[in-house]
Amino acid sequence: MTRLRRTATAAAALAFTAVAVLGFAGAASAHVTVNPKEATQGGYARVAFRVPNESDTASTTKLEVVLPENAPVGSVSTQPVPGWTVAVEKRKVDPPIDVHGSQITEAVSKITWTAAGDAAVKPGQFQEFGVSMGPLPKVESMVFKTLQTYSDGNVSRWIDEPQPGGEEPEKPAPVLTLTAAAPSASAAPSAAVASRDDDDDEESDGLAVGLAIAGLVAGLAGLALGGLAFARTRREPVARS
Repeated sequence: MTRLRRTATAAAALAFTAVAVLGFAGAASAHVTVNPKEATQGGYARVAFRVPNESDTASTTKLEVVLPENAPVGSVSTQPVPGWTVAVEKRKVDPPIDVHGSQITEAVSKITWTAAGDAAVKPGQFQEFGVSMGPLPKVESMVFKTLQTYSDGNVSRWIDEPQPGGEEPEKPAPVLTLTAAAPSASAAPSAAVASRDDDDDEESDGLAVGLAIAGLVAGLAGLALGGLAFARTRREPVARS
């Protein structure tokens, strides 16, 4: 009975530890993220900044997203969020950004969403703030440093950039990974068709040469047979009546 009691106590302690660890990990991972996490260079993307509320007593009332200076985007538009107002700040860019042949000299530098009335993100809730942007720059990633303000005045600063090969920072900034566009598929079929045409031409040429050689051999054989028949007729005596 004592051994059974000790086993139950140990199991309970282990379960408590696991719950504590998992609970801490869950809280630590509840940070602002960008979804989806990947997009294509040179294209347009619709992303959403997902904002969970980490406070047990206060609500999220404002979100500020700073676009990276080293990766300006020519076109940025926001999706309406019920109960929230949005303000967009711009900055000068040099050299200008080419957007479908037009030279853009200004780019969005910061987007700020502010809750009105009872629209704030309450404890235990999350909200998504949609943004459409493009053409996306030819860089490996875009880091969006973000400030999350609560109704009690506290501010969570999600501004830590990822470190190559390192652990996730305590306050990681949302990161959008950009991949190179796939090469155009239209060139490959043309090359394949050209290759097939060349192969067909080579096969046709080879067939024509083969037929010509066969014809020449047949002609020579016919001449040889004709010569033999002529010689034979000359050697045979002529029948007399």
